[in-house]
Amino acid sequence: MTREAMEYDVVIVGGGPSGLAAAIRLKQLAAQASREVSVCVLEKGSEIGAHILSGAVVDPHALDELIPDWKTRGAPLATQVSEDRFLYLTERSAYRIPSPLLPPLMSNDGNYIGSLGDLCRWLAQQAEALGVEIYPGFPATDVLFGGKGEVLGVVSGDMGIARDGSHKPAYQPGMELRARYTLFAEGCRGSLSQALMRRFSLRDGVDPQKYGIGIKELWEVTPSQHRPGLVIHTLGYPLSDDTGGGSFVYHFGDNLVAAGFVVHLDYANPHLSPYDEFQRFKLHPSIRPTFGGGKRIMYGARAINEGGLQSVPRLAFPGGALIGCAAGFVNLPRIKGSHNAMKTGMLAAEAAFAAIGDSRAHDVLATYESSWRNSWVYADLYKVRNVKPGLRFGTLAGTLHGGVHMWLNDLGVGALVPWTMRHRHADHETLRPASEMPPIAYPRYDGVVTFDKMSSVYLSNTNHDEDQPIHLQLRDPSLPVDVNLRTYDGPEQRYCPAGVYEFVAGDDGMKRLQINAQNCVHCKTCDIKDPRQNIHWVPPEGGGGPNYSRM
Repeated sequence: MTREAMEYDVVIVGGGPSGLAAAIRLKQLAAQASREVSVCVLEKGSEIGAHILSGAVVDPHALDELIPDWKTRGAPLATQVSEDRFLYLTERSAYRIPSPLLPPLMSNDGNYIGSLGDLCRWLAQQAEALGVEIYPGFPATDVLFGGKGEVLGVVSGDMGIARDGSHKPAYQPGMELRARYTLFAEGCRGSLSQALMRRFSLRDGVDPQKYGIGIKELWEVTPSQHRPGLVIHTLGYPLSDDTGGGSFVYHFGDNLVAAGFVVHLDYANPHLSPYDEFQRFKLHPSIRPTFGGGKRIMYGARAINEGGLQSVPRLAFPGGALIGCAAGFVNLPRIKGSHNAMKTGMLAAEAAFAAIGDSRAHDVLATYESSWRNSWVYADLYKVRNVKPGLRFGTLAGTLHGGVHMWLNDLGVGALVPWTMRHRHADHETLRPASEMPPIAYPRYDGVVTFDKMSSVYLSNTNHDEDQPIHLQLRDPSLPVDVNLRTYDGPEQRYCPAGVYEFVAGDDGMKRLQINAQNCVHCKTCDIKDPRQNIHWVPPEGGGGPNYSRM
């Protein structure tokens, strides 16, 4: 197929914090050097921020470096953290861990509560003012390679293909976007990033990436329940001690509360439903009063990188690099990654700008690889490297182990723990047969504080054209019934937070898997947790998926 092509110095795939930070930094450097550098950002969402979901308590470290006067420019971070509470929950009680016992690393002093989606919209405005071209609604679906295997750019997705593969009257082929360097900022479990890791063996010698699923609701609460600047994190109930995860409750803005729940995806019980664990959490006596008289206004879900330092792959390859959560820079115990994502985007931009200045193209940005290892991003992850693998001891013992480790680092005696614990298994390897694990009885939804999945998906503003190829592809159509249903009682119908997967009776009376792709909120959990890695998530037609507001 002959496609139209556009040429740039740098193409960035993804309009999240890392991609936008990279674009801004490139243009800043060009202005300082009185040079022209052409930069393009592709974003699969209908607009910048449409697919962005985070807690979010933002560490402004990278933002301070990128745009020092961000406050006077009106960045949408107005609520500074005023109080931290860390709770351990049992079924009926809450025990607060005194702040002096918490490692200083866990303090949110100087951080801000807000919407990461709104912050990305603001960053996009700053980027466009500098001359960056941003194209929302254009997913990158393929990578262009040269004769030596180097990355030459990407191809945007075709528009107007029917479910049966035929071309609709409005069919438009995707475009080739060619660049001297291509930066992949797709976020957690990006489809092209995964393919590039395999092609260039970027994961050789590193641990498997670990993941969690984060499910979030945005509430407008009554003024009497609002505590601007309050940050609450919990461990324990409703999860068992052998299942990692916890909650967040952040008060910000005008009577807004961001409430969410994270379940680590290395759980073993296939009967577990992360969505229903979140709903059950909201019923806890110490949590439910927050929502009394309030209104739920938004819902979403997203996978989170949790592997940390041990799981970061090699970042640079001929013609491009991975930045942000495409590689995995989340600091798990702090539940923060946007600062590291932005900084790695900035470091990659600096390496690409220097290479372009030397008239280079399509080679390896080796200085990016070394610069991130000498940056505060590496130090941030190094200090907490043993927290996630220590959770194999259980939530209580693992948290105590991680706390001691962080205290030693904060006290400057990290040399007492020179070892690095390893991640033993990928998350899809941890499910045990349903017959070996206890069923879980979840309470019925009350429609006041707890809600069914379909009413939640409605609040995510998710939309896909139904007459398009299903973007949730089965590598082997027989496995959902022959393996997943038979051995694990169909875990995809529970780990998906959007009701995409259902086992229904076919015309012959036998069960079959039905994929409701139009419900997909692009969380990527199915791509991660399927026990045989049989589900392959690929980008749908441009602009499809959730349209988050203030998430």
